[in-house]
This record gives sequence, structure tokens and C-alpha cells, in this order.
Amino acid sequence: MGFHDRIERKDESGAPQIDTKKAVTELMSAFEEFKSSNDERLTELSKKGSADPLLEEKLGKINTKLDSFEGMNQRIAEAEKKAKAIEDLNGRFDQIETMLRRTGGTSQEEAKARAGIYARAVVDAHTLGVPNLSEEQRKTLTDIQAEYKALNVTTDAQGGYLAPVEYVREIIKGVTEISPVRGLVRVRSTSSKSIEIPKRTGQFSAQRVTEAGARTETTGLTYGMVEIAAPEMYALIDITNQMLEDSAFDIAAEVQAEAVDQFAVLEGNEFVTGTGSGQMEGILTAVGTGSVNSGATATITADGIIKLKYSVKSAYAANGTFGLNRTTLRSARLLKDANNQYLWQPGLAQGRPNTLDGDPYVELSAMPSEGAGLKPIAYGDMRRAYTLLDRISMEMLRDPYTQATAGAVRFIMRKRMGGKVVLPEALSIMTCAA
Repeated sequence: MGFHDRIERKDESGAPQIDTKKAVTELMSAFEEFKSSNDERLTELSKKGSADPLLEEKLGKINTKLDSFEGMNQRIAEAEKKAKAIEDLNGRFDQIETMLRRTGGTSQEEAKARAGIYARAVVDAHTLGVPNLSEEQRKTLTDIQAEYKALNVTTDAQGGYLAPVEYVREIIKGVTEISPVRGLVRVRSTSSKSIEIPKRTGQFSAQRVTEAGARTETTGLTYGMVEIAAPEMYALIDITNQMLEDSAFDIAAEVQAEAVDQFAVLEGNEFVTGTGSGQMEGILTAVGTGSVNSGATATITADGIIKLKYSVKSAYAANGTFGLNRTTLRSARLLKDANNQYLWQPGLAQGRPNTLDGDPYVELSAMPSEGAGLKPIAYGDMRRAYTLLDRISMEMLRDPYTQATAGAVRFIMRKRMGGKVVLPEALSIMTCAA
């Protein structure tokens, strides 16, 4: 491959290929190594009461590697990373080629040839030493060094003014953790301030009777009503007129996109810990959900997870899903059942999600981690247990008057939505307690 040849592989559609087989091999290999190392750790704990720190460190590194597969069971993220790396590498090739053209090469063929000489010279200089380079290689390196000595970008007067920086129209953003709530629960829309859903609150019991025996009414069948309101959430940002006029970005669109993310964050947090008063009702604060102790004062246990799974009725367990945060998930990977089998199992090889005791799980960042009295894991049929209500999707009001004397425009983003646990018996929560 020539120095400037592109190192990109694409399928027939033009999209980068995804090496699924390699991903499966890496995941399964890491998991087998994880099990072997953890088994060794458990053996040392039972014999000595403590484990080798080096072994703990190794296990931590493997756990970190397994974490890398959590968000990309279909290797989408890996494909994007590969494509970006190739793009960056090709960009570097372009920069080197441009620089070499300034040292004398004018045609594309000559630039490629000089680029090849330069690349080999750099490698050989590090491996063989500069004195062992060919005359042509030494001359290429000397020419480039001479250019930087004659004109440099560090001192403005000596060339810095002629080498302006490039402004990149892209904002670097940290990841905003957004809960996958809407994919778990039932979502309804309304044009009213709230909705009411009839609910059966009591049942009668069937009875036996003789052929001519008297039949009395079987009482107990009762109904109630569950109301779900749609309170408002908002965000308010003031932006100066000059910023709106002069910015290289569409600031209004940027603020709107940020509001969408932050509303989703608030929604995910309230789904877990919302009070139900002026906000959504959280699964950890709802009355009537099942409760199971973990079996340890401040940690989760394998027995606790199994008890949690079997604490809901079979009809709910058929569509059961665990909800926990990433920290708790790492602890769950270390756990084994009574048959010495790990509760966590990778699913990529079978083309399905990873599982915990055979059931899928979702990462809910708002869930608490392990700790005395905390509730780190929820389990159940989330769709039957929880209903989310949308009244008004996000809207943005542009107000140029309120802050006019301050030379600013006020942007008000608002959304009306709510949610509530409508069937508590479909959920069960684990509490860290003995």
C-alpha cells in the first residue's frame, strides 16, 4: 500500500464493514478469562481470607473490557470508531503531503514519492539511527527541519501571522446519560390536563355449592381510578443579540438541542426517584411495589437477585427486565448461582442482549449503587407497571422583549409530561439489607 493509499474497507452500500465475528471472539474470550480469574480470587478468599492485589487488579481490567461491550452488542459503536480513526489517519496523510509539497514537490506524483521517503526516514531514524539513513532520507529530513528553522509559527513576526489557526465548527461535548425509559414503559398522549384509568382494586372468590344449595352473592369485586397528571418542566436561557448575530453556530438550535437532552435526563431521574407531587412518580418511591432484601448489609448477592426475580408473579416475570446502574452491573458480573454458574452471561454470540440470570437488563443511571439501606436493583414487567403521559412535546418560545434593555433574547423551553406506577405488583425492588 502506498503512503497516501486509503486504508478504508466498505461494504457494497458504502458503509464501513463490521467484524462481528471478531467482536464475538473478543467478548467470549474476555468473559472466559474473567470467570477463570474470579474463580481464582474466590478460592484465595476462602483459603486465606484475602485475594492477591495483582489478581484484583487483573480482574478489574477484564471487567473494564467487558464494560466496553455493553453499549454495542451489534458493534455499531466500534464501526463508528473505526471509521473515525481512518478519517483522522487520512487527514494526517494529507497534512504531511501538503507540508512536503512546500519543500519543493509540486506534482501529486512527486509529493507521494517524497511522502514515502519521509515516512520511511522517520521510521528508520527511530529504529536504525540517523547516521544509518540513506543520503536521500537524510536530505528529506534536513529540508523539512530547515523550513521550520527559517519560518516558524511560534513567533508571529517570523511566520506565525501567515499560519492562522483553523476554526472547527464542532462543539466538544461530554456524554449526557439519558435513561432508556420510553422503551420500557407504556407511553400515552393526551389533550387534557390529566388522564384517568379505571383499575380493579378487589376480586371476588368463587365458591362451591351443592345441587340444591342456596347461593349467596360472592362479594369483593371493586374498582378504582388511577389519575396521571402532566406537570410542566422548563429551561430558560438568555442569549445576547450580538451572540445570536455573530456566532458561527446556530445558537438557538444548539440551545434547543441541549433542552431536549436535559428534559430527557430529568425524565429518567424522576422515573426512578420522582416524588409524584408536581413531577413523575418514581419506581423507588411508589407505594405497593414488592420488596426483597439482598441478603447482605451493603451489597447485592446472587441469592438476592434470584429472590428478586421470583418475587413477582409468573405473568410479569415472562416479560421481566432488571434495572440497575453500571456500577451495580459490574458487581453483578462477579456473582454465581448455587450451581456455580455466573448470573451474567454475554448474549452477542447468540445475537441477543446480555442477560442477568437469563433475563435482559437495562442501565438506569439514576438508580443508586450498592450501600446499606439503598435500593440498587428493580425487576419486573416495566410496561405493565408504569405509564408515561405526554401532554405537550417540547416547545420553544423566543422572547425578544423581556431582556431587550439588556441586549438579550430570552429562550424559554417547556414540556408537559408525567408518569406513574399504575400496577405496583408488577414490580419488585431489592434493598441492601441482611
